Amino acid sequence: MNCPQDWPEPIVRVQSLSEKGVVPDRYIKPLTERPSSDHPIHANIPIIDFQPLLSSSSDDDDGLRAATLDKISEACRDWGFFQIVNHGVSPELMDKTQKAWREFFHLPMEMKQAYANSPKTYEGYGSRLGVEKGAILDWSDYYFLHFLPFCLKDYNKWPASIPDGREVIDEYGREVVKLCGRLMKALSLNLGLGEDFLQNKFGGQDIGACLRVNFYPKCPQPDLTLGLSSHSDPGGMTLLLCDEHVAGLQVRKDNSWITVKPAPHAFIVNIGDQIQTKIGIHEPEAHAGDTVLSNAMYKSVEHRVIVNPAKERLSLAFFYNPKSDIPIEPAKELVTVDRPALYSPKTFDEYRLYIRLRGPKGKSQVDSLKCLR
Repeated sequence: MNCPQDWPEPIVRVQSLSEKGVVPDRYIKPLTERPSSDHPIHANIPIIDFQPLLSSSSDDDDGLRAATLDKISEACRDWGFFQIVNHGVSPELMDKTQKAWREFFHLPMEMKQAYANSPKTYEGYGSRLGVEKGAILDWSDYYFLHFLPFCLKDYNKWPASIPDGREVIDEYGREVVKLCGRLMKALSLNLGLGEDFLQNKFGGQDIGACLRVNFYPKCPQPDLTLGLSSHSDPGGMTLLLCDEHVAGLQVRKDNSWITVKPAPHAFIVNIGDQIQTKIGIHEPEAHAGDTVLSNAMYKSVEHRVIVNPAKERLSLAFFYNPKSDIPIEPAKELVTVDRPALYSPKTFDEYRLYIRLRGPKGKSQVDSLKCLR
């Protein structure tokens, strides 16, 4: 991809700013983007027991599976986000993985700096998204690495300073990839198509998978900044492992920001832009000028992260993506003369270049693909 080799300005680690008592101007968001407390605190994204989709087939299980698929369909339609519990990934592995990454972010700075990343691939220890000089930055550091395809998986870029860290991270990746495959089957079945439909459209087994570990240090003025600006995920699907004790993720719903309350040992699942654009078509117009998406149940939804004045927060975002050189466009099975494609084709490599160059910008990235009619 055509990314620059170096960052436009010297990198400052947000963790080093945490105890200074003031947020530097580079991190202060415009008034319209700052967090507020006007979201309904009683709301939360749905929590779904995934166990029925792991069970072997029987007549009793068929009813539970159908009910679980219905809950996923409803959550995708109403929220674009949901949590799953009893998903098959062991709580012990989830805890060990979080512990390993916490240890990394609390290593001495010079040890972490050995893994400093560049905008060329983003792999390694980073502190910004986008390469615009003078941009307003987010209050977070991160670590980014590849799992799939295997040709991109480079253990030398994984942290080696944590006892058993690479082994734990590798096992975690294998288990989450398997879970993503099961979720893709569920999403495909809810489209009324074969269970392998989305997986095949993504490249079969030749897909991409990567991990971004987000570290949000304590913030002295959390009302002025964000840990991560509003965006929708550019990939296919995201599985997020959150800190259960420190809230931070907010999901946009009905023009309000809802703070997610993570369930213990749950994964938060959200639809990415690639699945939205994969099935995006125009519905026949009911009224002149009205156009709606057929993929109302498969939409990528804006989300952001707020920060905390007293507690740091860690989250692991696992991205399950299409093969990088496959043109992503609405599936031909869903397009007709009366229901034309909503999005123009673009490879995932081309598409993710947008956020890597410009940083998170709401839904402007996916909106840029809409076909003119």
